[in-house]
Amino acid sequence: MSAYHGLQGLLPKALRDYVLHFEASIEQAVSSFAASLPDGGRLLDAGAGEGQYKDRFNRQRYTGVDLAVGDVEWNYAQLDAIADLLALPFADHTFDAVINIVTLEHVKEPARVIQEMCRVLRGGGHLLIIVPHEWEEHQTPHDYFRYTRYGMRYLLEIAGFGDIHIEPVGGYFRLMSRRLFNALQFFPGPLMWIAAVMLAPLALIAPLLDGLDKQKNFTLGFVCRAQKPLR
Repeated sequence: MSAYHGLQGLLPKALRDYVLHFEASIEQAVSSFAASLPDGGRLLDAGAGEGQYKDRFNRQRYTGVDLAVGDVEWNYAQLDAIADLLALPFADHTFDAVINIVTLEHVKEPARVIQEMCRVLRGGGHLLIIVPHEWEEHQTPHDYFRYTRYGMRYLLEIAGFGDIHIEPVGGYFRLMSRRLFNALQFFPGPLMWIAAVMLAPLALIAPLLDGLDKQKNFTLGFVCRAQKPLR
């Protein structure tokens, strides 16, 4: 583990959630989505990784699927199926809800993947997708796209989804705060701690100004919710 990532672990939870706003928003969105689902429903985690959200769906029947190529250090042993999201190994209308959490940037054909998630979702079922907008390359070389709110609405609509809600996760000053924190990784050894003393005040103050960015065009990412129409 690098000193940069070690520093993240040293932060108190409240401060970590404040600085790592995107991750905290993801956790909140997944928990809220899980709470909205009825007991016993079937939930597909499409692009589950290590299944880090499985415990949020204890009231539902959770199924985790991933191609298992994203991170060589991850343990994919707890997946229910290893499969390409372009060809999910499930029948039509199998699931009551689907989540896809910061995974869509890692697929080469996102439109087809969303169509597949729509196919396996029953009519009236709900979808939660979280995508990055202003984000560094990660899990390379399997990192292909970034998304705008307009691109996501288009992809969801052509897949057949309705009742679409897309929310930006913070604006310019949240983004600035995150980038100041990211900058610490470029300072070697003890210099990182010196840089932290210099940059931390700015990183902590910047989010307080986020209300100035009304349009939220400089956002870290989007939380997207949609529903498959009853037919």
